[in-house]
Amino acid sequence: MRAFGPVPSRRLGQSLGINNIPPKVCTYSCVYCQIGKTQHLNCERRAFFHPDDLAQEVAEKVTQLRKRQTKIDYLSFVPDGEPTLDINLGEHIERLKPLNIKIAVITNGSLITIEDVRADLQKADLVSLKVDAASRKAWIRSDRPHRSLDLNSILQGMLEFRANFGGELITETMLLKGKNDSVEEIRGIAKFLTSLRPEKSYIAIPTRPPAVKGVTPASDRVLNQAYQIFKETLPHVEYLIGAGGSEFGFSGNIEEDLLGITSVHPMREHAVKEYLKKAGADWGVITSLLKKGTLVQIEYQGENFYLRKPPGRS
Repeated sequence: MRAFGPVPSRRLGQSLGINNIPPKVCTYSCVYCQIGKTQHLNCERRAFFHPDDLAQEVAEKVTQLRKRQTKIDYLSFVPDGEPTLDINLGEHIERLKPLNIKIAVITNGSLITIEDVRADLQKADLVSLKVDAASRKAWIRSDRPHRSLDLNSILQGMLEFRANFGGELITETMLLKGKNDSVEEIRGIAKFLTSLRPEKSYIAIPTRPPAVKGVTPASDRVLNQAYQIFKETLPHVEYLIGAGGSEFGFSGNIEEDLLGITSVHPMREHAVKEYLKKAGADWGVITSLLKKGTLVQIEYQGENFYLRKPPGRS
């Protein structure tokens, strides 16, 4: 399933997700990743899905949703890995523009040093860049990058991209206890973001089960401190620390929709119940998926989450 949702997003409204990378191919193996441990850590761009196939699947999904009068604010490349590893990313974006829906790319920015990657991202209406660290030590602790990558080059590449990007640029910084939550690190991130000039800067913490056991959010005290530091020089700062919405769209195939959504966006139990009610289904759907082993239940911070069983997750 290369198109899923729509998923409610604080950043993007009702976002129809596009999964252009198979699980789990990425340039990072972030300790907090909600999809699980990276199975294929690499930095080589290549083709994963034919542009015709992806465009057709997304168009069909949009048609289904429009028939149901389901709102779609963005088509969002937010896959099971790093979207810029797809050498066809720019062509995918071009093929989807006739649908007349804004297009977003959620990227860790690790390949933005490559001119072709910057050119592909220029075609999007919105780009979200991950900026979890300003120092190499914190970067390695939090994001566990491929050994060929260099943080300073990546940050410089982001600045070069920003200088020519005509769309909306936002950033997300995930703060983790003992990894990147020192005052010195937060001030370093804020200093870089001030140079980058994003329209919005989001401060996030893990709200879904992370890839590595023992990874915990930064404290409330640190979050408040980070917000105050960011606000000193950045125009629009927001937290991404809440439970998130539960207004998930559906296209008719309840099992397919649930597995598509939970492959990249684990759902809290209350959100699953609301979704089932909206779709006219009962909890038997969940029981069946759990029995098949395609859906798993995970407890995190006192709440039950449901997600498609990913690689690297026991």
